[in-house]
Amino acid sequence: MSGISLRSIAVGGGRVLRATPVFDTYWRFACARQEVFHKRVLGESPPWTNDPILGAHRFTNAYRSADRVSQYLIRNVLYAGDQTHDEVFFRCLLFKIFNRIETWEHLEANLGELSWKRYRFEHCADVLDSIRASGTSVYSCAYIMPSPQFGDPRKHRNHLRLLERMMKNGLPRKVASASSLESVYRLLLDCPSLGPFLAFQFAIDLNYSTVCNFSEMDFVVAGPGARDGIKKCFADVAGLSNEGVIRAVTERAADECARLGLQFKDLWGRSLQLIDCQNLFCEVDKYARVVHPEYSGASGRTKIKQKFSAVSRSVPQWYPPKWNIVPPVSKPVGAKSRQLTQLPLLRAATA
Repeated sequence: MSGISLRSIAVGGGRVLRATPVFDTYWRFACARQEVFHKRVLGESPPWTNDPILGAHRFTNAYRSADRVSQYLIRNVLYAGDQTHDEVFFRCLLFKIFNRIETWEHLEANLGELSWKRYRFEHCADVLDSIRASGTSVYSCAYIMPSPQFGDPRKHRNHLRLLERMMKNGLPRKVASASSLESVYRLLLDCPSLGPFLAFQFAIDLNYSTVCNFSEMDFVVAGPGARDGIKKCFADVAGLSNEGVIRAVTERAADECARLGLQFKDLWGRSLQLIDCQNLFCEVDKYARVVHPEYSGASGRTKIKQKFSAVSRSVPQWYPPKWNIVPPVSKPVGAKSRQLTQLPLLRAATA
């Protein structure tokens, strides 16, 4: 845009990215969102921020693994039960296809232990039918889940058939034998109706488990929201792919925060990974709709859809044991919070 000051960022290979003011907001947003997260974990009472946008709208955490659904998946699904590859894979995909805690708990309440060994299509399908008959969705609104074509007019039944095919085709064994995170992604991408975004998300979820163990710095796939965020943050990416931009940005995290005088509170020793910075591009795309309305993405959206109401509750943290993360113990809910420092809106800080 004319009249906008762009910052040049050399990222190696002779490439120079041209960053807009939204890129500074990306880091300010990441730090502010992580500050909110840490205050909640420590049991401090709301408000956790004086930023009216962060305070009024729902944004995911800076770390994907810290989000409510990921935390539930890790603690209550992946590591709760038989750790054979077949069973962990089955539980992971049964949960993630619907991605809704209430659906999982309804299945458990009606069927008992959820396992491949005990699985019966009609039993599971009937429970999902009953949820739909009550007027409740079985799916989360976080993802669009295309229906695989297995002949049933009800999407959830087709998804059960998809999971059956994965199991019967030996996909758990293939994933466990994969040589890289990208290989896991490619195996999932071959499954009917799983496009690049879902295949990558499921690969990350499986990588939380004991089925595989790859670095989250190995591989990334940019989702639609992240691509919009990248478009807002950079006027010129010097020919880099979206995934290349995410990697360059992730590797510059410490330098960018230092340049802006920011202190990023990491995940108790775990730095931002590719999947986290991918998610942050998606979140800053939403944030910029209000803070930087002059920058548009491919979606054309101008408002932030989901509202947020602060509620004091315990948010215990639990991460894959292989990460060796030791979160602090939360204070009792409602513990007195320290007085908030009055900060300007993130937009003002980028001027």
